[in-house]
Amino acid sequence: MDEATAAALTLTWSSTPKERAVDITTTGAKSGEPRRIEIWFRQVDDRWYLTSVPGARGWYANLLANPKFIFHLKNGITRDLAATAVPIVDPAVRLRVLTDVTGDMNQPSNPGHIKEPMNLEDWLASSALVEVIFES
Repeated sequence: MDEATAAALTLTWSSTPKERAVDITTTGAKSGEPRRIEIWFRQVDDRWYLTSVPGARGWYANLLANPKFIFHLKNGITRDLAATAVPIVDPAVRLRVLTDVTGDMNQPSNPGHIKEPMNLEDWLASSALVEVIFES
């Protein structure tokens, strides 16, 4: 991975919303058609994840059916990275990653400008969570 791509993938709790935003193109679970959305990605312990607030998500259903997708960087550089989504079902990994996510969102300088605190238990119960594995 080149330096500019690695830098664009490096996030901290002080990263701005713009730095966290990427587009992903998945393949529709039912339609088989490309579906592109904007989503925030997370970096925890030198691994990358996609997640969102609790509830059913179309992007997650698409990735469960078709785990290969395109991760479109758009902050500072434009790169289309081939990737595979690996659903995270291990309770210990979910706890570690989602503790970081909710802690980040509940910090005083909350990047998502969310008014209500994020409840870890809600996220553990029903948030989609996948690890992003970039192809070489």
